[in-house]
Amino acid sequence: MACRISELVLKCRDPEVLARFWCEVLDFIELDREAEGCIEIGPREGFGGPQPTIFLIRDDEPKNGNARLHIDVNPTDRDQDAELERLLAAGAELVDVGQPAEASWHVLTDPNTPDSWFWSEPRCRPPPLPATSRYRPTPKGV
Repeated sequence: MACRISELVLKCRDPEVLARFWCEVLDFIELDREAEGCIEIGPREGFGGPQPTIFLIRDDEPKNGNARLHIDVNPTDRDQDAELERLLAAGAELVDVGQPAEASWHVLTDPNTPDSWFWSEPRCRPPPLPATSRYRPTPKGV
């Protein structure tokens, strides 16, 4: 018997901001909220379906080092340019982590953390970045 991923648990400074952002990006809704500042978001069908939910936990501790996880997202109902515009309007920011200039995918951060996540065209997986890559934010307006 196999397992499936049921929840992604993300520590962040502001669960409210990230919950709004990821709900907009993924068309999720808020499923649960705990008094300690934890918010669970997920698909409209709720917990237990084929998509994992995202549990956002408040963490005010400074982050040490780069994130060991990134999230790949692909547009489901529009082309890549239109989806990139939508994600930027939702609060994402383009970043340079050493990806090739001709890459068919974009690297963005969410509005709450400098951790990067990858986004690619449908059915196109970005190649792994060189181990020497470093996060370098792209200035706003670029």
